[in-house]
Amino acid sequence: MTQEAPGEPTTRNDDAQHPHAAGQETGRATGPTADHDAAGRQAAGGDQEPAREAAAERPEARLEKAVRAAEQALIEFEIAVETFRVEVENFSRLHHQKLGPMYARLDELDACIAEAKAARTGDPEDRRKADEARAIVMPMPGVEELFHDWMDSDGLSPEASAMLTGQTVQPPKRVRPTEEARKLYRELARKAHPDLAQDETERSRRDEFITRVNAAYGRGDVDQLRALAEEWAAGPEPKELQPERDELYARLEWLSQRKELLSVIAQELEESAIGSMLRMAPEDPDRLLEEIAEQLLARVSEREAELARLVQ
Repeated sequence: MTQEAPGEPTTRNDDAQHPHAAGQETGRATGPTADHDAAGRQAAGGDQEPAREAAAERPEARLEKAVRAAEQALIEFEIAVETFRVEVENFSRLHHQKLGPMYARLDELDACIAEAKAARTGDPEDRRKADEARAIVMPMPGVEELFHDWMDSDGLSPEASAMLTGQTVQPPKRVRPTEEARKLYRELARKAHPDLAQDETERSRRDEFITRVNAAYGRGDVDQLRALAEEWAAGPEPKELQPERDELYARLEWLSQRKELLSVIAQELEESAIGSMLRMAPEDPDRLLEEIAEQLLARVSEREAELARLVQ
């Protein structure tokens, strides 16, 4: 689950009532924003007390119901944002891992072709282009290379974090975790979300727990998610407090601000290069990776044939 509240990205719609789940219904809009809208409609149409009971309720009770509804809507939105973030991150890592060598091969072929042309023509402009193409093949090392994949643009890589904490290094096997993993994740997020904490001690406990849940979900580790579900079920029951009216209003204001922050993060995810690619294949992002690989292989074959003609 998103701890810092990363914006409102495009997430999967595995489940019409779960904005953060990966999308499964054909033709539906995807992304954290679309999922959140669906959750809001669901919350608005939930159970309603008979008019006579509502009339007898104290104002604080009705306000507390509004706060609880807003909390659930926010949690659904955060689930949508986090599941989409996981897909963006997994796609990025698998894209680099599986397709990186193909891109490197294309760069090498482009340099060889440019050099072969320059050798044939002797034209200074062709020589300049050949030098530029060769420079692309041998770039200056980036942060990731300098630190041997221990760091990425967001800090420590998942592998580095796992090594430092003594956990097993387990890269994702696929872009979108399985349906069972998504179901377990959503159930745990709804029960253990830090925003449901009644005090700082409880929030700290939930923060630590949900961090492990997010990590297991990112890897698609169903066994670990099941173990975490058992751990949470065996834990202490959350305290039921009755906040005062001013506290409830403050809580609603905080929830509103949190929603705005998540919306920004969601938008950033949706508009990122990989997020935009994933929106093109909401039903099967893993198949998108395969299609890109097929296209790259075809381009490699074309470049190899062109180079062969030039060096004959």
